[in-house]
Amino acid sequence: MGPFGFAVFFIVIEFWQAVNGSRCNVYKGKWVYDASYFNPLYNFTDCPFILEQFNCQHNGRPDHLYQKFRWQPTACILPRFNGRDFLQRFRGKRIMFVGDSLSSNQWLSLVCLLHKSAPHAKYTSQRIGGLSTFSFPAYRVSIMLSRNAFLVDIINGKHGRVLKLNSIWGGQLWKGVDVLIFDTWHWWLHTGRKQSWDYVQDNNVTHKDMNRTVAYEKALRTWARWVNLNVDPAKTKVFFQGVSPDHMNSKDWVDRTANTCVGEIRPLLSGEYLAGPHPAQVILNKVLRSVSKPVHLLDITGLSQQRKDGHPSVFGYRGRHGIDCTHWCLPGVPDTWNELLFAALIQT
Repeated sequence: MGPFGFAVFFIVIEFWQAVNGSRCNVYKGKWVYDASYFNPLYNFTDCPFILEQFNCQHNGRPDHLYQKFRWQPTACILPRFNGRDFLQRFRGKRIMFVGDSLSSNQWLSLVCLLHKSAPHAKYTSQRIGGLSTFSFPAYRVSIMLSRNAFLVDIINGKHGRVLKLNSIWGGQLWKGVDVLIFDTWHWWLHTGRKQSWDYVQDNNVTHKDMNRTVAYEKALRTWARWVNLNVDPAKTKVFFQGVSPDHMNSKDWVDRTANTCVGEIRPLLSGEYLAGPHPAQVILNKVLRSVSKPVHLLDITGLSQQRKDGHPSVFGYRGRHGIDCTHWCLPGVPDTWNELLFAALIQT
């Protein structure tokens, strides 16, 4: 066994002992400042694939402090992301993110992490319709993104676009994929020009509108039925990204000196987020209990609520003409989400 093999072996054993010795919950912990934190895992010059709206340093963000905080679970060691190990483990496999632009945030983070780990490995990148695929031919690994903001279907009807809460034909694309990571929430509250549909259909009843959290839960239950009917746990691992929080209202973290995430350069280090549990996460947790097949929740909500400093703010694709306190800078918080994904994959 070479040096790389020994490193991988000890990463796995260290994590296994930490988790199984203390029944560790890797999602409970705190952000700690670490000046040497991977320097960071990559930087924007290492990864030409970062979308402009996530490329905060390229867009002029002057501070780097937000890149120097790592997630420290309370009772165990979170293994460092090892891209070569990841590629070896998933040789010949397909990994698909399904969701909205927060899925895109995490997908691009993983692409950057893997590209940094194997900078000389040849790759291919293509987008066909709503499906983007980044592949490493030497490993026969594909990292895919299926853009599907609601998981359920939207169809063009005679009188406009219809959001069908009980229909999930889009799921045909997900069948047989080795790892699925789902996400939905960001678009459910949009109205006006940002709203993606004109009507909502619930079973055989069509509404002009309805309570959005009710519609969200109904869609999640349709997704849960799809998982129960279509996933073979021996072939497919299923994850749900959890709900990524925004930081548009500083009352959520009781900062009278700010209104939004603009100007924030440090996380909440007290671990307190006074707004409490995210209401969409409460609904998601309830629905996940109804899924009979194994689904691993990437419980990113609480730890991300503490990262008011991690958003593009005025350094997104609109520059100073817009404020983005919803998405995340890359490198940044989604890299931790992928460390947690890596840890979960090691454990399973």
